[in-house]
Amino acid sequence: MSDPHLTTYDAPGSPRAVVLVLHGGKPRSRQAVDGRSASWRRALWLQRSIAHRAHEVGASVWLVRYRERGWNAGARLADARWALDRVRAVHGDLPVVLLGHSMGARVAVHVADDPSVRGVVALAPWWSAQDPVDTLAGRVLHAAHGRRDRITSFGETARYVERAQAVADSADLRDMGALGHYMLTASARWHDVAIESTLDVLDRSLFPDH
Repeated sequence: MSDPHLTTYDAPGSPRAVVLVLHGGKPRSRQAVDGRSASWRRALWLQRSIAHRAHEVGASVWLVRYRERGWNAGARLADARWALDRVRAVHGDLPVVLLGHSMGARVAVHVADDPSVRGVVALAPWWSAQDPVDTLAGRVLHAAHGRRDRITSFGETARYVERAQAVADSADLRDMGALGHYMLTASARWHDVAIESTLDVLDRSLFPDH
């Protein structure tokens, strides 16, 4: 099987950091992800929407397209770790923020122990009591979830963030109110939360004494 695919919007000049976007998927599916995938296309929209503000602080924005749609007992972690290796191969040891939606947020917290990762921004995450928090030690976690989400659980996200607060540098949950899972309603609000949370992580990484 071929490698995962990357869509890269690099900051002008020499980037100072990378935002790695991780899209959603299904619990189980061997179907290949292509350019028609709704989850990938939603993440591409997010990537394009935040790229300008990320570039203003010198951060590139990369989007991973998984090889298969499903979580498949954690098989997607290999795709994310491949992408982190590609960041290092291209840009060296730059700080990385993982920006994940739904299953992408689950992937993010599993690979957050990578030495390049400074934090995770999780939108409508798919988390459970079995997902690790020790990977977030010394890192920042920002989560956002709507209470009308019928695909993933606001309550599970709140419980995960509470567990993470014991090990992360900081961990918080933004209540998105009466919003659902796919970030189509109030999309601009979701995008603002995504970039503002990402910039907060970058500010702590690039300007720790600021």
